[in-house]
Amino acid sequence: MLCHSTCVIAHTFQHCLRLGKFGPGLKPSSMHEMRTWILKEEVANTDSLMKAYKASWKTYGCSIMSDGWTDGKNRSIINFLINSPIGTMFYKSIDASDSIKDGNLLFKYLDEIVEEIGEENVVQVITDNHSSYVSAGKKLMDKRKRIYWTPCAAHCIDLMLEDIGKMKIYFETLEKVRTVTKFIYGHGIVLSMMRSFTNNHELLRPVVTRFATSYLTVRSVYKQKNGLIAMSASEQWCSCSWAKKPKGIKVRAIIVFDPKFWPHVALCVKSTMPLVSILREVDSEERPAMGFIYELMDLAKEKIAFNCNDVKKRYVPIWNKIDERWTPQLHRPLHAAGYYLNPQIRYSDKFSTHLEIKRGLFECMDRMIPREEHADADIQLDEYDKRRGDFGSLLALETMRKRSPGNL
Repeated sequence: MLCHSTCVIAHTFQHCLRLGKFGPGLKPSSMHEMRTWILKEEVANTDSLMKAYKASWKTYGCSIMSDGWTDGKNRSIINFLINSPIGTMFYKSIDASDSIKDGNLLFKYLDEIVEEIGEENVVQVITDNHSSYVSAGKKLMDKRKRIYWTPCAAHCIDLMLEDIGKMKIYFETLEKVRTVTKFIYGHGIVLSMMRSFTNNHELLRPVVTRFATSYLTVRSVYKQKNGLIAMSASEQWCSCSWAKKPKGIKVRAIIVFDPKFWPHVALCVKSTMPLVSILREVDSEERPAMGFIYELMDLAKEKIAFNCNDVKKRYVPIWNKIDERWTPQLHRPLHAAGYYLNPQIRYSDKFSTHLEIKRGLFECMDRMIPREEHADADIQLDEYDKRRGDFGSLLALETMRKRSPGNL
């Protein structure tokens, strides 16, 4: 098991890099120094950095986040990070190669970390949506009565995009776009030609998630539509030996002669970019997503319908794919409570008073607040609703749209 010594090693490595900047005149640290007093200094340094984070857990609560990946030796590693309003801190890594698909063992790991952090400090545990994590999350909530298990929003939205990508029009369009980009980026001469016709704009986009990247590439292709058509009809293309190959002929046929290609590319862009935008939002640390995800999903669906000119046969299948993931996975009491308790939303004209939102809030209060404190919480909630007391102060009103809800 790898603990926060990983951070220490990283700091020690940075220490070595700093020493290297002084040039050949500096005597390097010995191996003995590196693993004794220098290492101890870095351990103390890391512990000092962690104190402020740990103090915030007691004040604001925290979220335990797991992030699985496979290393160069094909081991399944799970990183655990702790998030609070002051930031995210790496906590530890474990080798879960023998248990990544075992819900009972995953529950054991999650439960141990909750114990180490302190159950009273933990609001939620966030994992991906794999069935083994779903099982572990349910077991954790059964044992830890004040804690929520929450599926990762980014993973859930990526799965929505994957589901949409399996629909006939989207699947065929994504395949055609892959054919075009693979051919262009697979041949240096063609790539150079493409860049000259698109003013050095790229088609491939940096990775966000697997399926978001696919749709971002589709959008880039759509933006360079005129350049790609001009390239495919140019003398340079006709004189290029690669363009005369079967794959080159196929690519030109897609770009120039396929009557469905560009309309379907436009449809893919209009109906998926609102979801990709949410994915970028929840995957960033600019503001806490918990208080916004509920509204973001509603706005995304409205935007998709608008982009499809409110033609039901175009947007309803997309809505259905979203709801198939949103309802059982992300439609959580904690998200409803975050929506309600976010003053940026609660005090806006578009705030929804739907019964399920208030019900989600009360469910969170029942689970997370001791019974003897319910009356006080209810009084505070009433003041919050009516913007009385501190909630109605000039400072609160002036800053509520500028600061995250956790820091108001």
